[in-house]
Amino acid sequence: MGTGILGLPLAVKNAGILMGPLSLLAMGFIACHCMHILVRCAQHFCHRLNRPFMDYADTVMHGLEASPSAWLRKHAHWGRHMVSFFLILTQLGFCCVYIVFLADNLKQVVEAINGTTNNCHYNETVILTPTLDSRLYMLAFLPVLVLLALIRNLRVLSVFSMLANLSMLLSLVIIAQYSVQEIPDPSRLPLIASWKTYSLFFGTAIFSFESIGVVLPLENKMKNTRRFPAILSLGMFIITALYIGIGVLGYMRFENDIKASITLNLPNCWLYQSVKLLYVAGILCTYTLQFYVPAEIIIPFAISQVSKRWALLLDLSIRFTMVCLTCILAILIPRLDLVISLVGSVSSSALALIIPPLLEIATYYSEGMSPLTIVKDALISILGFMGFVAGTYQALDELIQPGHSVTFSNSTMLIQ
Repeated sequence: MGTGILGLPLAVKNAGILMGPLSLLAMGFIACHCMHILVRCAQHFCHRLNRPFMDYADTVMHGLEASPSAWLRKHAHWGRHMVSFFLILTQLGFCCVYIVFLADNLKQVVEAINGTTNNCHYNETVILTPTLDSRLYMLAFLPVLVLLALIRNLRVLSVFSMLANLSMLLSLVIIAQYSVQEIPDPSRLPLIASWKTYSLFFGTAIFSFESIGVVLPLENKMKNTRRFPAILSLGMFIITALYIGIGVLGYMRFENDIKASITLNLPNCWLYQSVKLLYVAGILCTYTLQFYVPAEIIIPFAISQVSKRWALLLDLSIRFTMVCLTCILAILIPRLDLVISLVGSVSSSALALIIPPLLEIATYYSEGMSPLTIVKDALISILGFMGFVAGTYQALDELIQPGHSVTFSNSTMLIQ
């Protein structure tokens, strides 16, 4: 679970109170199915080539080498480079969104600290407190993120992932507890929203479900890999249920006032301010896990080009540079919700929906495939491509509109 779940109430608003949860259910099922396709293809080539492990990029390259097309076999290495590019783009995009989320939530807590009380009952107050620029909060997190990015052992990162999941799960329980209070009449909410805003829903939803980049590394670290498909299905079932629950509850509770992150809608008392702080801690841990994937793609290649004498220095330098790059890009991000949708539409849809079905066709076509399987894979890839085009266009269109230009305010108004 990352920041994506906190943006799902706004995503449900963009899809409609009926279309939103139905689409999340369908997208969760399709995303899980595509993960299973990737795992099955990777295991297929591991057995054929007698290799203990194969990552996403290598699996795609060998899939193209096994395809019936001579042109694809000749240019199979392009598939490897393409997947590596999208993986780097997706994971670093996640890291950028995380930094914006960290700054937004910590900034709101600090701004409201003088007016924060122990009374969480509804009261109408307006608090206007001067504070630092959002960009300074992003820079303040930079040293911590650099230190976390120096962790290179995935087993150590699993501890951070567990801490992140625990803190975020506790936060979600508190958010759900508040959301179920005083829910307005949901009959006023549209069942199906405009197709223009639905494309933004697609990007945010696939951003939330896109974790296919860490599926094969996690499978490789398991003691018994045969149990992985069942564990993957169980995990995706739990995640999908949480996504639908938080998305629907958040939209019904706050209606058209829902913000890019539901934490920004919470009242100004210490119980709900602690939710933001818990999520800040959780996202700090999750940043490290997401950073692991692009680091493992870029750093080994770079180190192979120099002598062992400079390997450690180059490793640390690349990690430092990549963290600084995500921070710089985050500072340039105008709107959290649109950037989540943009990252999801551009790169997450390619990795999670477009490539895996095509990989299955390339891998098994020569061995004989059912026509229904081919049609199914083609439909999933077409769906992913349509979401890629529509979501990217809509997010870019809203980002460049003059009315959505970013303003870095030094104060925040909270109305409760």
